[in-house]
Amino acid sequence: MDHIAYLRKANEVAKRARAGGNTPFGAILVDREGNVIMEQGNAEGDLHDATAHAERMLASRASAAFDRKKLWDCTLYTTFEPCPMCTGAIYWANIGHIVFGATERKLLELTGADDKNPTFAMGAEAVIAAGQKNIELLGPFEEFEAEAAEVHKGFWDPDNHGNG
Repeated sequence: MDHIAYLRKANEVAKRARAGGNTPFGAILVDREGNVIMEQGNAEGDLHDATAHAERMLASRASAAFDRKKLWDCTLYTTFEPCPMCTGAIYWANIGHIVFGATERKLLELTGADDKNPTFAMGAEAVIAAGQKNIELLGPFEEFEAEAAEVHKGFWDPDNHGNG
């Protein structure tokens, strides 16, 4: 699979999330044949729900829509490394593969101390390692990091309070 092409599709979802007034994150779900079967942007502002991260919401929707066997063969593409909450949701949904563009550490460089995204100093790998499933985790992709970061420019400005 062309990971960069799918990461770019997830980034388009992130751009739409930002344009809609939400935090600029996006995720897509790709089946084993390479079809995008679901997409999700962050919807925190829309839902007034601080847990409405793109990856968590996609995992929840996918779990309700598809059986566990199908999901094990799917890949969740996301612009930035999933946080521990989102990685846990992906784990419980039984999605077998995660591909992310840039690290949680890189995200912290962009967001700083913005209270809309108090990032963890723990990546997805630690969450997966603590579980019982052999979920494949790929990322970051250095050639994509600048594209992922571009969507965030100006959004996390401390004087802007996340309103880009």
